[in-house]
Amino acid sequence: MERTVAPPPAPAVVAPVPSVPTFSGPVLAPDGSCTGPVPTVASAIEPGIGECELVRLKGKPATDVLVGEGRSGREVQVLYSEPGSKELYFFVNNRLDRIVK
Repeated sequence: MERTVAPPPAPAVVAPVPSVPTFSGPVLAPDGSCTGPVPTVASAIEPGIGECELVRLKGKPATDVLVGEGRSGREVQVLYSEPGSKELYFFVNNRLDRIVK
């Protein structure tokens, strides 16, 4: 009599846990203040600068700051409103991602 042996069970596959991107440098608090000393690295408002560098380059506090968490990590919207114009700066993990004027 021939005996059949069941194959061993397949190992369980565990999906990797996505890591939250990290960022460095001071960031803006919801009240628009910086959480640390502002670096003087950036000389222009361009993609990749930090949140506090924007405020330093603008030379005045933001009109409004929205801080939240998204799929990509920390997401911040910084609004500068002046008579006749509005500028909205979008940051992801303390790096300027895009500008809407």
